[in-house]
Amino acid sequence: MTMNHRLRELRKEKGYTQIKMQHLTGIDQSDYSKIENGKRYYSFEQCRRIAIALNTSMDYLAGLTDEKAPYPRGKDVL
Repeated sequence: MTMNHRLRELRKEKGYTQIKMQHLTGIDQSDYSKIENGKRYYSFEQCRRIAIALNTSMDYLAGLTDEKAPYPRGKDVL
């Protein structure tokens, strides 16, 4: 499964729209749409914000693990 498929799948599992993701991450909806459709890559910081919003790990979004659950987070993550 590719990065953009994982991203779309997680967003839909949460019941979030792309507009909701814009509010949660600060990434413009049109840019977020391009990321989901594989027309644009996200930066490290954008990936971090998306992982936090979707309660997953950056490794899962990158396809490095099949485990959706996030790692334990420190107090200063947000």
